[in-house]
Amino acid sequence: MSQPPSSPLQLRHAYGFAVFNALSFQVILGGPMVLYAKSLHASATVLGIVAGMMPLLTITQIPAAAYLDRIGYKRFVMSGWSARIVFAFLMALTPLAGFWISSGGQLILLLVTLFGFNLCRGIASSAWLPWITGLVPLELRGRYLAGDQAASNGASFLCFLIVATLLGAGGWLPAPAQSWQFMLAFAFSGIMGVISLRFLRRMPDTPVPPHERSGAGKVPWAAIASHPPFRKLLELNAVWSLAYGGLTTFVVAFLKSGADLPDGSILMLMAVQFIGGLGAYWFGGRRLDLHGSKPAFGFITIAGFVVAGGWFLMAAGVWTPRIPLVLGFIVPLGLLNALHSAANNRLAMAIVPRMGRNHFFALFMVVWQVTLGLSPVLWGLLIDTVGGFQARTLGLEWNRYSLFFGLVMVTFLGAFKASLRLEEPQAAGVETLLRDLFIQEPRRLFTRALGRNA
Repeated sequence: MSQPPSSPLQLRHAYGFAVFNALSFQVILGGPMVLYAKSLHASATVLGIVAGMMPLLTITQIPAAAYLDRIGYKRFVMSGWSARIVFAFLMALTPLAGFWISSGGQLILLLVTLFGFNLCRGIASSAWLPWITGLVPLELRGRYLAGDQAASNGASFLCFLIVATLLGAGGWLPAPAQSWQFMLAFAFSGIMGVISLRFLRRMPDTPVPPHERSGAGKVPWAAIASHPPFRKLLELNAVWSLAYGGLTTFVVAFLKSGADLPDGSILMLMAVQFIGGLGAYWFGGRRLDLHGSKPAFGFITIAGFVVAGGWFLMAAGVWTPRIPLVLGFIVPLGLLNALHSAANNRLAMAIVPRMGRNHFFALFMVVWQVTLGLSPVLWGLLIDTVGGFQARTLGLEWNRYSLFFGLVMVTFLGAFKASLRLEEPQAAGVETLLRDLFIQEPRRLFTRALGRNA
């Protein structure tokens, strides 16, 4: 078996996989799918199901974890990713069904293929964190995970530009986008998925450790969930996912309904969030390894409160959602998500015990992703329940979107409180991270600009 790499540079195939995987999944799991579902007259609840299906189906990691030692990490991931590419190509045929069935029938067909895609992904991803934990040394995980997020976000930005062009963002095709344009977008997703498999195949495998080999005994899930440092991380993930989970979906819906923008323009705007994600490596790479994940969580939950507050003010009619203002609150969405993913995975790798590691990681991903999946469904139900209600008090317009963004702000405050209870050995305080970001980093940049050593 291959030895674990001593530098993240030796994981170039993992970064290549991250790039082409993002070019593939962003079409099906991001804004393009939401716009396609909306073109089929999907309600906010159905949009929530579309957005939440991927994280909800990570629950399949619980039974899948028992089979990792029999199949192996690499083979497990390869099999699942290959199967989901088949569903991506089947999804590309869905828009053609409009010649024979109604939009409601197309929506059902879409949900069926989307379910198959996410089912394969959910099962296979149970092997990903154990595989990467074996590949990347502890002292380099922050830099690798932040770099992985930067690569994924850069590719996602490119993906949205390509798909937005396919959907007529430049005004060269009529709006809204036509069925054949969505078909091209889904076919593009399938082709990128095939290319991503080539990089996945070249990544070195790692053996399943002896203490991870499954026995015949019952898995003590209650004991796993109650392990104190792990339980506190699960609690934070549940609250964070509830807050963040519906933001991207209903920002798209708000821009479509509230700002009345064409599909291509919305995709162009949403693509910009991934520019924020590119900043994850600068912000998180060295600092996660230096200060720990706990202070990063404190920073991003407060920042999430501020970002949700900006969308609240736009939905409440205090600010007009003009393009420059919208961009200012879309960019941080990508940065916050990328930083959370990097800090979250790093802390899980650090606190999960070696004994039962596969099952710990499975439960960790299920709580994080299932809450992330339930979030847009619950918010969608709320938005549909509020419906066309409108009232104006204290200079604020209260409607379905302002209520949504306001409640998200409150939930982010709950996530900040949960972050303070985290247990992480040798983690710095939030104030140390803020001092590094806003005092020491500008000083380093200033001295560099003057040609002196920092």
